[in-house]
Amino acid sequence: MKSYSSGKKMLLLLGSLFVMILTGCGGDPLKQRDTPTRGVIKVAIDDSYRLFMDSEIYTFEAIYKYSKIDTIYATETDVFANFMNDSVPLIIVNRKLTDQENEILTSHLIVPKTTLLAYDAIALIVNNENPDSRIPYDRIADIFSGKITLWSEINPSSQLGDIRVVFDHYKSGNPRYFKEKFELDSLPENCYAVQSNNEVINYVENNRSALGVISVNWISDKRDSVSNDFLNRISVVGISPPGDTDPSANFYKPYQAYIAEGLYPFIREVYCINRQTYRGLAFGLSAYVASDKGQLIILHSGLVPATQPIRIVEIKN
Repeated sequence: MKSYSSGKKMLLLLGSLFVMILTGCGGDPLKQRDTPTRGVIKVAIDDSYRLFMDSEIYTFEAIYKYSKIDTIYATETDVFANFMNDSVPLIIVNRKLTDQENEILTSHLIVPKTTLLAYDAIALIVNNENPDSRIPYDRIADIFSGKITLWSEINPSSQLGDIRVVFDHYKSGNPRYFKEKFELDSLPENCYAVQSNNEVINYVENNRSALGVISVNWISDKRDSVSNDFLNRISVVGISPPGDTDPSANFYKPYQAYIAEGLYPFIREVYCINRQTYRGLAFGLSAYVASDKGQLIILHSGLVPATQPIRIVEIKN
């Protein structure tokens, strides 16, 4: 009986030793502490960048087979909430941390690293049957300030009635952008919100009087079937420079070249913000998206990469 007990203890000891060796020298690479090229992390991404970040993450995981990125696509408000309560170590967004957010993180001995990834734009879209797809910048400002509420105030011959401005979500960064852009405390009563960029496009497609507000990445990738489908269903608004209301003015759409040259007026920056205190997988993914390969994916998505040069060709008639 004593011999059996001693043997059992020896087996348990050997088993424990084997587990310790396996954990320290290999084992399941996805269950160990993450490094720049392996492990598992959650990343919260502003839904504006779902299309290009899907490509970035797919390629990153294909290169680094022991990495796993769990994505959370959400509104700007929810993305920052996840970041600040330490639910995710990395976010992709279109604004920097506020001074208050930085102070909170610093009080917990966290120094976040912010990396500029790309230049983005907000697109305004209208129904395909709406003839007013060229709107002066100053008229756009009047719409968001509530001074203009009827299509006839833009085009006297219009029969479309009330302008119904539709955002992707009330917690999105898009309404925040226009409030900051035009220094508004609030948006007018004719501004509404649905649940996603996709729903904005659906609404505009079926409502002739709608003016939709979406993130340009949803319609900017000419190689993507989703973008091409959306472009066939709505019209993208061209906007003249501030102060130029002449019908013969140049009107710019949120094309890549016009974003790169700063001619389109509603441009913003895309950032990757990392709160990890060590060089982990959040560092590896952000470094990859900012690298030449990651920037090339952004270039092909129709956005303007932060570092990759863009070749602009002028075609003359």
